[in-house]
Amino acid sequence: MAKLWGGRFSKNTNELVDAFNASIDFDKRLYNEDIRGSIAHANMLAKCGIIPAEDGEKIVAGLKEILKDIEAGNFSFEVALEDIHMNVEARLTERIGQAGARLHTARSRNDQVALDMHMYMKKEVAEIAELLINFEKALLTVAKKHDRTLMPGYTHLQRAQPITFAHHLLAYFNMLQRDFRRLLGVWEGADMMPLGAGAIAGTTFPIDRHDVAVQLNFGKVYCNSMDAVSDRDYVIEFLSFASMLMMHMSRLSEEVCLWSSTEFGFIELDDAFATGSSMMPQKKNPDIAELVRGKTGRVYGHLQAMLVTAKGLPLTYNKDLQEDKEGFFDAVDTIKFSLAVYTDMIMTMTVNVDKMQQAVSKDFSNATDLADYLVRKGLPFRQAHEVVGKCVAYAILNNKFLPEISLEEYKDFSELFEADLLEALKPENCVAARKSYGGPAFTENEKQFAIGEEVVAAQEKTLAELQAKL
Repeated sequence: MAKLWGGRFSKNTNELVDAFNASIDFDKRLYNEDIRGSIAHANMLAKCGIIPAEDGEKIVAGLKEILKDIEAGNFSFEVALEDIHMNVEARLTERIGQAGARLHTARSRNDQVALDMHMYMKKEVAEIAELLINFEKALLTVAKKHDRTLMPGYTHLQRAQPITFAHHLLAYFNMLQRDFRRLLGVWEGADMMPLGAGAIAGTTFPIDRHDVAVQLNFGKVYCNSMDAVSDRDYVIEFLSFASMLMMHMSRLSEEVCLWSSTEFGFIELDDAFATGSSMMPQKKNPDIAELVRGKTGRVYGHLQAMLVTAKGLPLTYNKDLQEDKEGFFDAVDTIKFSLAVYTDMIMTMTVNVDKMQQAVSKDFSNATDLADYLVRKGLPFRQAHEVVGKCVAYAILNNKFLPEISLEEYKDFSELFEADLLEALKPENCVAARKSYGGPAFTENEKQFAIGEEVVAAQEKTLAELQAKL
């Protein structure tokens, strides 16, 4: 098959070169953006008098028919035509003749693919934003159900202080808020229109780039043609966002794996979100959490690969930049799957409230509260810390927990201890007393729920604005 760029060449390309050079196997998913961009370009060419108005109409009609064919599965993509751009243009020219050959006036595949990627990025940002909001809502919903469910909080994976399950989930909710903010930054970077930059130096034709931007709902137009075709910052920004999001989800995945183990027993995943063993009949494995945790590494890899690809490229376009797509597409698919499946998994899991209560009642996570008790009695905190440390050592030696030590025994460590110390040691009182802003107190949970609802409402408003700009 003759190449659309083959006029300068006297030989056909080697079949291996065709296969290695082609990107159609993965960039065909850009078909909608490619056709929409070409329609806008054709409209502009006709409006500016660069091509006959009749040809512009034929091109637009032909492109719309090709779009219908692709969506109906009636379009055959050819590897010999290399990419989505040339597949569409070749089919268009076959159908409408010479008018189709005018479509590529005043543009290059370099600025064309950049346009496609910007448009595709914006669409995916909006879809991911919706999934992110849904996951935040799921965390809020489950947290509200467990605003008084006590559990141990951990540092170094050692029991540290009593908290609520709601407080723990709200920590992830706050991480996702930051992810949403970063995602909006990705949109800003993608909301720039590159078409008309050509391969490097624009065009001699009197095009109107801002008209194309208006047609395609772009907020800005690249003001430097070289930057327009070589910029992949927005892809790197997306992969950075994706890596941060997956890092947060991987941390949650690790906790889901721990919590669902026999040793913890804090939660049980719904059967629809777990798998079994082909050998061991008793097994119920948290495979989804493990997969999300595992796929985090590959998303990191896509970010690193793109950074390395871009780091040594001279301006402007180089074929290396074809590597921007596969990792990006895979990262998109990975985080969309992760967000969607996690939303349902969190909503359907069973929280073993009694097991969490037992855990927080049979540990030393109330030791800090006992030290605070002595501080309120007038003892400096550093001295109180030492006294309670000795109490803990005594309890461990005698196979007891702090509430099981008698008042007489406590008096041996400090005369400041009184009968009311037992109230201070109750896990629910330990939590209730931590009313500092952002703390786990039940009253603070209520404040955080209200803030969370406001955040989600604002995010949904922003999402609607983004969707209106697609």
